[in-house]
Amino acid sequence: MAKLLDFGFENIDLWRSEEMQLVQLMIPSESAHDTVYALGEIGLLQFKDLNGDKSAFQRTFASQVKRCDEMARRLRFFHEQVEKAGLSVKAEAIQTKTYQFDELEAKLEELEKELVETNGNMERLQRSYAELVELQLVLEKAGVFFDSKSGQRFEVVPESFSGYGDGESPLLEAVGGDKVAKVGFVAGTIQQDKINSFERLLFRATRGNMYLRTVSVGTIRDPATGDEVEKSVFVVFFAGDRARAKVNKICEVYNANRYPFPEDVARQRQMAAEVTGRLRELHTTNEAGERRRDQVLKDIALSLDEWTVMVRKEKAVYHTMNKLSVDVTSKVLIAEAWVPVYAMQQVQDVLRRTGQASSTQLSSVVQALTAAEMAPTHYRTTPFTACFHSIIEAYGVARYREVNPTVLSLMTFPFLFAVMFGDVGHAILMIMVAGFMVKSEASLGKKDLGDMGNMLFAGRYAILMMGIYSIYTGLMYNEFFSIPMAIFGDTRFKCWGVADKVWNGTAAVTVGQIDGFASNKDFDIRNCKTWGGRVLWPGDAVPYVFGIDPIWHGRKTELPFLNSFKMKMSIVMGVLHMDFGIINCLYNNMFFRDTVSTLFEFIPQMIFLNFIFGYLSILIVAKWCTGSTADLYHVMINMFLSPGSMDDQGRVFNGQGGLQVFLLLIAFIMVPTMLLPKPLILKKRHEQMQRERGAVEMAHGTFSHDDEEGHAPAPAPAHGAGGHDGGHGHGDHFDFGEIMVHQMIHTIEFILGAVSNTASYLRLWALSLAHSQLSSVFFDRVLMMAMSMNSIGAIFIGFFVFACATLGVLMVMESLSAFLHAMRLHWVEYMGKFYKGDGYKFQPFSFEAILKSKDEDDKAQ
Repeated sequence: MAKLLDFGFENIDLWRSEEMQLVQLMIPSESAHDTVYALGEIGLLQFKDLNGDKSAFQRTFASQVKRCDEMARRLRFFHEQVEKAGLSVKAEAIQTKTYQFDELEAKLEELEKELVETNGNMERLQRSYAELVELQLVLEKAGVFFDSKSGQRFEVVPESFSGYGDGESPLLEAVGGDKVAKVGFVAGTIQQDKINSFERLLFRATRGNMYLRTVSVGTIRDPATGDEVEKSVFVVFFAGDRARAKVNKICEVYNANRYPFPEDVARQRQMAAEVTGRLRELHTTNEAGERRRDQVLKDIALSLDEWTVMVRKEKAVYHTMNKLSVDVTSKVLIAEAWVPVYAMQQVQDVLRRTGQASSTQLSSVVQALTAAEMAPTHYRTTPFTACFHSIIEAYGVARYREVNPTVLSLMTFPFLFAVMFGDVGHAILMIMVAGFMVKSEASLGKKDLGDMGNMLFAGRYAILMMGIYSIYTGLMYNEFFSIPMAIFGDTRFKCWGVADKVWNGTAAVTVGQIDGFASNKDFDIRNCKTWGGRVLWPGDAVPYVFGIDPIWHGRKTELPFLNSFKMKMSIVMGVLHMDFGIINCLYNNMFFRDTVSTLFEFIPQMIFLNFIFGYLSILIVAKWCTGSTADLYHVMINMFLSPGSMDDQGRVFNGQGGLQVFLLLIAFIMVPTMLLPKPLILKKRHEQMQRERGAVEMAHGTFSHDDEEGHAPAPAPAHGAGGHDGGHGHGDHFDFGEIMVHQMIHTIEFILGAVSNTASYLRLWALSLAHSQLSSVFFDRVLMMAMSMNSIGAIFIGFFVFACATLGVLMVMESLSAFLHAMRLHWVEYMGKFYKGDGYKFQPFSFEAILKSKDEDDKAQ
């Protein structure tokens, strides 16, 4: 059987996952760091966590991981400062000094302290400078108010006379008396947008006993926040200490900055000169501080990327070392890891070189282990196969060493897409887009194209293949933007029964005789009905060379003809596709030596599916080849409702009724064959194994209470492969009820799925017809209607609308719809027949993968 089905699939690397080996590493503690670092460079080992029962703080190298986190925090701080200063990070610009881990930690701590101190000094200097600028503006603007009011005196109402008390009588009310006092004031700056509410609150708090003057000074730096804001200088005049307290409190609420302002003009000038001198000094100091900080940041920027990579690698190394166990002597670290068999020699070479370079001159010891758990799944892909493989893994990661659906999906996925999208013109547009991405692969791969752009770029080869296959199906459908083509010649149909002479536009010519066929060379067959003829198929004509005869396009019978053709074609393709899936199940059974599943799952499934729907596919092909007019709906209905009966409406060949009874009977027999034998055989095998184990234990005198309860360990499979049906009778644990229920669900799912999955392939017919009709509507009702108006403007608008509809609806929405339906047909109808998809991906300890994932996270943030 193996030789009969040997089509060379096993020679394809992608057909099955790479063979994995579980190894144990015994690494000297002195060279553990360098060894793990070297293994991270090659990225071929997936370490197992041997300290799963310990928390992150209880592990051996938790302190080193914490140090790495602190260094990473400092580096993030440096990144923020460099970006804030508008500097670019270029690690390759200058060859900088290479630091060891401890040296780098000390260097980063020193730089952080220096930068924090510099930033603190700069902030204090800038705040002082901003305050002096505001004070200078207050001295300049507020002095004008006092110059205009100089020499004026205001009489204040005596407290004994006022009914309001101190500070509550009208400020400028002139009343008689001997007591005279000066008006108090507060000067400062406030944001422009707060002036109105500030004035209202002052008025209400002092009951009108105040006088506010403001003048705008434009945009200046706020000392508190450091932001550039619109501000105004204000002076509030009031009387009394109580009013002063209220004004000061209101200024605090509105974050208004108050500054001292002398009443004496000479003192004002002296103070303004002092402020100007201090501003010059602070400006010079600020410039020197900024130059120093920029120099520090430039020095940091030169090595920032290099330091970031180094810290990420060190953290990854210590995180991996925390997965290793330490022996009792604390001199050796023990690790367990999965490694591809093809990479064993490379791993051993790295370990030998690392041991020779260490101070102890001791190499790590590698030994193979036999694993009980399932091994991880690992494939070596190329840029071409990676996009198709990612579609498969979006459903689930393959179980270790089971058949990979990607191999056949490389051909079937773009083909099923093309069946729904077939149009030569649309396919050319798709190939142009994919070809551009493939040609510019090197440059586009370095750019961030956004979520949608990155997704399209990752699937560039799949898009290219879908476009190529769509050209093939477009030729088969004979459509170019819904226009029929005559690449393979004119139609084979001819016009029957036209008049002897017809008018061809210039003269009357003879085109044939009545009761005869007109020559298509001299007569346009599209005018056959106009001249009283009928379009018929000559008996001696050969079929059209390739695809659909162009005469069908644009006729009333086009839609019924294409409906029938594409619906039958979808069923035939669907049955073949599902057969491929069941055959892949046979390859899995043969590889895992599961004869029971081959005899009582694969064979019954093939018989059940093909004796019903395979028979329907044969009838479809026979009807195409013989020209039979049998109604296949009628055939399938009577096959179940009236077995053995056959009338002329459904007859395709003689003996059809008896054959259908035989096929139906055998298909029904396959149902209990799928349901009962496998669970019963597994139960018998388990009982026999238990008897043999008990006999061996009694013979060697090793029978114990634990063994009597069935807790004896079972032998582990080699290479961690496990059983193909792990957990269903192939291990020490056996539950017949669980296996029976599982087999019942599997049988019912297949039987019902045989009907629903076959009907699901009719989406090929539906989407193909929808694509064709939409393309025809856009062409006829938009472009051709615009051209028939004989107006340049109408033609331009019509072509613009046609192009937008073609690109937006057909090239984007329809292609996405066809892609999703093709993916569903592969995930459910095809892969559901054999694909377990319950494995886990091989994720080796690799610096390249770690740095790449970190870069993607940084871009996302």
